[in-house]
Amino acid sequence: MLTWLARLFGSKRERDIARLRPIVEEINRIYASLASISDVDLRGRTAALREKIRGVLAPFEAQRDRLQADIEAAQLEGNLEAQAQLFQRLDALRLERNKQLEAVLWQLLPEAFAVVRETARRLAHHKQLVVPATDWDYEMARRYGHIRIENGLAIWPNVWKVRGHELEWNMVHYDVQLMGGIVLHEGKIAEMATGEGKTLVATLPAYLNGLTGLGMHIVTVNDYLAKRDTEWNGPLLAFHGLRVDCIDYYEPHSEGRKQAYQADITYGTNNEFGFDYLRDNMVTSPDQIVQREHHYAIVDEVDSVLIDEARTPLIISGPVQHSDDHLYRQFKPLIERLVNEQRRLSQEFLHRAKKLIAEGKTKPEEGGKWLLRIHRTTPKYRPFLKYLAEPGIMPILEKAEAFYLQDNARKMPEVDEDLLFVVDEKNHSVELTDKGIERIAQYGEDPALFTVPDLASVLSAIDGDPTLSPAEKAEKKEAVYRSYAEKAEKLHALQQLLRAYVLYERDVDYVVMNGQVLIVDEHTGRILPGRRYSEGLHQAIEAKEGVTVEAATQTWATITLQNYFRMYHKLAGMTGTAETEAKEFYDIYKLDVVVIPTNKPVIRKDHDTILFRTQRAKYNAIIEEIKKLHEQGRPVLVGTTSVETSELLSRMLKLAGIPHNVLNAKHHEREAEIIAQAGLKGAVTIATNMAGRGTDIKLGPGVAELGGLAVIGSEHHQARRIDNQLRGRAGRQGDPGSSQFFASLEDDLLRLFNYERMSKWMDFLKFKEDESIQGKMVTRTITNAQMQVERNHFGIRKRLLEYDEVMNHQRRAIYARRRSALFGDRLQVDLSNMLMDHLVALASQYSRPEDAEALAYDCVRTLAFMPQLSPADLEPFQPELIAEKLHSQALAFYRAKKDRINRLIYTHTSELVRQFPEAQWLQVDFTEGTLRLPVVLSIPDILRTEGRSAFIEVEKTVTLSQIDSLWVEHLRQLDDLRHSVQTAVYEQKDPLLVYKFEAFKLFQAMVERLNQQVLSLLFRIEIYEERQTTQQQRRSRDLSRLRAQQAGDYYFTQTASAPASPQYEAVSVSSGGDAASQPPLSRRERRALERQQKKRKGR
Repeated sequence: MLTWLARLFGSKRERDIARLRPIVEEINRIYASLASISDVDLRGRTAALREKIRGVLAPFEAQRDRLQADIEAAQLEGNLEAQAQLFQRLDALRLERNKQLEAVLWQLLPEAFAVVRETARRLAHHKQLVVPATDWDYEMARRYGHIRIENGLAIWPNVWKVRGHELEWNMVHYDVQLMGGIVLHEGKIAEMATGEGKTLVATLPAYLNGLTGLGMHIVTVNDYLAKRDTEWNGPLLAFHGLRVDCIDYYEPHSEGRKQAYQADITYGTNNEFGFDYLRDNMVTSPDQIVQREHHYAIVDEVDSVLIDEARTPLIISGPVQHSDDHLYRQFKPLIERLVNEQRRLSQEFLHRAKKLIAEGKTKPEEGGKWLLRIHRTTPKYRPFLKYLAEPGIMPILEKAEAFYLQDNARKMPEVDEDLLFVVDEKNHSVELTDKGIERIAQYGEDPALFTVPDLASVLSAIDGDPTLSPAEKAEKKEAVYRSYAEKAEKLHALQQLLRAYVLYERDVDYVVMNGQVLIVDEHTGRILPGRRYSEGLHQAIEAKEGVTVEAATQTWATITLQNYFRMYHKLAGMTGTAETEAKEFYDIYKLDVVVIPTNKPVIRKDHDTILFRTQRAKYNAIIEEIKKLHEQGRPVLVGTTSVETSELLSRMLKLAGIPHNVLNAKHHEREAEIIAQAGLKGAVTIATNMAGRGTDIKLGPGVAELGGLAVIGSEHHQARRIDNQLRGRAGRQGDPGSSQFFASLEDDLLRLFNYERMSKWMDFLKFKEDESIQGKMVTRTITNAQMQVERNHFGIRKRLLEYDEVMNHQRRAIYARRRSALFGDRLQVDLSNMLMDHLVALASQYSRPEDAEALAYDCVRTLAFMPQLSPADLEPFQPELIAEKLHSQALAFYRAKKDRINRLIYTHTSELVRQFPEAQWLQVDFTEGTLRLPVVLSIPDILRTEGRSAFIEVEKTVTLSQIDSLWVEHLRQLDDLRHSVQTAVYEQKDPLLVYKFEAFKLFQAMVERLNQQVLSLLFRIEIYEERQTTQQQRRSRDLSRLRAQQAGDYYFTQTASAPASPQYEAVSVSSGGDAASQPPLSRRERRALERQQKKRKGR
């Protein structure tokens, strides 16, 4: 049916190309007309395009400015309802602006693309562009270095430095690249074969969308590509007045990085974009924010960023008060001894298995059981893998595994009874067995460590003990909590150490360099600087490797790349391998995948995989293949999946006397040099996945005639896309080339997935170790195994997204409230809503008329004001109506207090300025009775607003501090919850549903706490006053004793409007005797009110 419809209407590929072709023809028509105009007129076309875009944006900006003026007026009047309505109109205006903007950009697209293409053609053919020098040309000449200013003319040559090497611009956009640019502008994914010039394609939508001035981001997978593309494409776009920058040149929160985000086109890595978003939501001053609105992003290698990287959330961590790093050092000898003993046991198991099988005892209860024991505890044990590769052995293991897994693995304990731990490679987990626990106890550890009591039942027993006084019960509960926490920490440390020793391999999952454990990205082969495994695993690996164990951390902010990139108004991507994941792209990101045809037919020869029994035979065959190709003079690129394999092959090539280069996480500093030489005649390059993406290996002289670049894959990756990326290094732009993958039954992919079929074939044909099999069946089997892995990984990513979606809604709500507090524009509306929610919660607790007095005292207790409330106000009982009455009184009290403090600060600031005319900053200390809160104020703002800005800064400071502390604690609770809900499966419940329900309750409780703490502080806070003696009345501090202070406070960064070392003035003034407000209650007064309230509630 689908085939018949495709014949009738054409395939999706054909329909996509048919839709794009007329637009390309229009671009070519305009492009042809540009050939005759001067360089000056060509640049003038950009100015005309900008003007058309400004014509659309200008009315929206004028309307935005009017709305903001109205908002400021409503804020001065204290009209909260008007503010809320104006903010809604402002949000709607932004959406309408984006809609109108996209419409005009679509109209301008053909001309814009033609301008970029003509500029590229002139640079390639005319060697330079010459225009009258402007201020912009002078600035660009200082920045790029290759631009010359001569006799009032700016000369833009076509040769400039890229990553330290001089390169000549020789590229002009092909029609298929125009198609790719159109797809990117539409907010879709363009799949373009490797070597089709995706870097150049990005210049087209970057130019068009950069003209808007709203900023657009081009996201790459590593900083090398980000910097390279910035330097390579920068001059082409800069000629037309577009500012191009890269965030990876600058440190986080630096002025340079902030300016990079202000550029028209900003390059950077996916992680840095995400981390900057998190950092921006942790700052304490608007001046420290670096990012603008998330308008448009193009993600290069989109499958790597949005799929491969999506399983790892971005996390900003901070130190914890109590660190358990000493536990990893303490338990290291125990786990090391346990692992070594299990290896010795595996040797014995293998010996017994061989003996039984040699005697013909191959049943599951005989030799098969001993093989299964090794498979379940040390599956990568080399002698075991070698024995499995012998004819007839693998089926014995498979039959034994099937036998013990039947009936819900009822008989599996018979296998595990002699094991110290059990490994599940597919789920990447390891678990101690009862025998393992006994063995650790024998090593000297307390056996009671592994006996964790049911906390709820123990606490219930304490509560039900009539012989204990309340104080004794509290003491016993505290001891139980302490014991439980200590045991939990120790068990966690033991478990993570076991994972470090059994599941994580050096030079595969991580490397050790300069005394540090550095994670290696499994998809790119690159080191991930600054990234650490979570939940103590990194400390466990550090203990295992004998390097310094860093202190434990806690999460301060986190987001997944999936949720970060979904914040953009328009998102697009490009890659050579997206079609296999098209469904996931649409389901999660609503991104359509459009396959772009190649400019020239691909003539690369992709050979079927060659399969061997053992890795040793495979590696020997690879070396022989390299020798043969090297003798022919063809350049060879050998792709590996790990640092360990790359170094093994390097040692074998040295023994064979073949000169070569190695590119992996340990030798990344020579990346550009190695890639530049990889296509030369006779060159041999061994590389991890670092050379698989974004690297353009150009053939040297005479290489094409020899057959081009030969790509050899030493092992199939778990994802087909990564294999295709490696293949794509050869045969670019119609060049000749070849690709050949080698595999063995000992490779992880075949060992864990789809092993059985190949093993049976090789057994049936009686293959020896050094004999191989090659054909479509092998390739098909490996492809099926990869598809199985991809489905598993998709499930993991989808599950991660579902969990993170819960946090994402909460994160957006908290970050929106935090940003309101940071800028202060919507803070009054937020505070009013917080007050209303808090009062509704209070009123809900008192349903009887006689509770009116208790409710009033509750307002005094939490908000320090006494409302006018009678029993009649509680009839009928409607909490919302009662809260509205309290709300108006509370706001009147609060506004009177604000006005009093603002007037007081304004008066004293005016006096202060007469004594210190140069002072710009003022520090005022506030207190609610127990804490001292310093608030830094701008003196010019105080004078300009006649003091009205003063208390707004207090509100900002209080709200930010409470949001940050409670949010960090909430993230910790969510982490704990996520781990604890996994046990719900034993109760036949879905852990995700339990997590959603419990996380919502935690968030509600956190918001209620936030409301109460912020309001309590703001309603109680007063200017701090120093007491001269304990008996004296509070009095004003003598302003003559004030002195200017130089301070480098964390509240400020150096900006154009504030000096690098701002001047602060410390002031403590009396609150005066204003009757409109009440002073904070003393500790004795608060306790008396609480006692009165308890008495009334008890009646």
